[in-house]
Amino acid sequence: MGVSRLDVFYRRLLLTKLFIGGWGKPEDLKRIFEFRKIIGDRERCKSLVPQDYPVYINKTEDLTDCQIHDGFFISPLEYLVPGILPPEAVKARFQFIVPKRWQKNRPVCIHLAGTGDHFFWRRRTLMARPMIKEAGMASLLLENPYYGYRKPKDQRRSSLKNVSDLFVMGGALILESTVLLRWLERDGYWPLGMTGISMGGYMASLAVTNWPKPIPLIPCLSWSTASSVFTTGVLSKAVNWTELEKQYAINSVYEEEIIKLLEYCGADSFKMVPELLKNVESLDHLLGLSGDHKVSLGQYSTAQMETEVGGGPEGCRAGMIEQQLSSSGNNRGTSLDTLPSCSSHHSQQKKTDSANLWRPSLHKESISFMKGVMDECTHMANFSVPVDTSLIIVVQAKEDAYIPRTGVLSLQEIWPECEVRYLNGGHISAYLFKQNVFRQAIYDAFNRFCLKYPNLH
Repeated sequence: MGVSRLDVFYRRLLLTKLFIGGWGKPEDLKRIFEFRKIIGDRERCKSLVPQDYPVYINKTEDLTDCQIHDGFFISPLEYLVPGILPPEAVKARFQFIVPKRWQKNRPVCIHLAGTGDHFFWRRRTLMARPMIKEAGMASLLLENPYYGYRKPKDQRRSSLKNVSDLFVMGGALILESTVLLRWLERDGYWPLGMTGISMGGYMASLAVTNWPKPIPLIPCLSWSTASSVFTTGVLSKAVNWTELEKQYAINSVYEEEIIKLLEYCGADSFKMVPELLKNVESLDHLLGLSGDHKVSLGQYSTAQMETEVGGGPEGCRAGMIEQQLSSSGNNRGTSLDTLPSCSSHHSQQKKTDSANLWRPSLHKESISFMKGVMDECTHMANFSVPVDTSLIIVVQAKEDAYIPRTGVLSLQEIWPECEVRYLNGGHISAYLFKQNVFRQAIYDAFNRFCLKYPNLH
């Protein structure tokens, strides 16, 4: 199946670069990967978030058909991995849109935000308000870290500054979704489900892998991993590869230490790079690129490089988890502090060998590393399988150029009983014109849940 020309054209209109700050601090990546090992195992996460975790409503607005409650709480990630979230993102904000008249039961669907979906207007207008009219269903809109009120001051629009920011966002949303699902359960809402479009679909999928009960999940325009999005999809052309390649070359910690922390090694692992690079080259041909996106360290003079690299050994912080989180008891104050600072003259020092800095394979190595770290934190095979995969309805576009499905495990292979519904066209056209299809998939998944688990509340 080909890719949508509209997707390719739309990507060309957007000039902002992703990850202009690079990979993120090595110690942050280490802490994230260690925490991923815990959060990827549902059994180990049962007591990460207390049942009575505090949630607050600070404003209520009365409309003709619904009430809109604005609320907030402190992200549990701030307690579990202190300092990993930017200060602006520590307070999680949400809108709870409740119909004045329920048609049947008190169903609530949590919507996670897609790329560029700041604040609440878009999801409220395109999904939540129509869902009240069509099905009498409430919606809870959680704001992603790094977006809207939670956007760092030095971040430009929706462009995450570091690759690690995406993983921090995912870890935060998994825990924050648990907080909200438990809060809704306590207040007697039923049934509960989760959805999201594009990146929101990925995040909703990750959150549901951590939920210990059957739950409807409707990921729209997302797939099994985000690695293909940034290595073979049209968004890969927005990645600041020049900065990523430079950092990968001059800081040995990425290839000497962090690669060893990457656990996922499935049929579409980052170790299977030749097929991946074929996909990259075919996309270059489609976009008519001349290869300028592959410009890397060659543009830097030796003098500039020596100035940036410096001469001495680089200090490092291990960033490893000091203790395993207990699976019992109240862990509200549990901390994942890093170990004390350390220094290693050999493996941690910055590379100054010009043969390494200008090595021909640097671009390929950086793409491979990107696939590895993305799979580590976003590949659904790296997380627990949802309790009941028959409650999952995936909506995907056949010609999606943003979410490539070639060369990666399908969701049906990872979640055997899930249903996949395909739309004609690409990512952009589906988002603009198929919101009604997304909503119908939500209603179908909730109805399926009610038929299968009528007494589970």
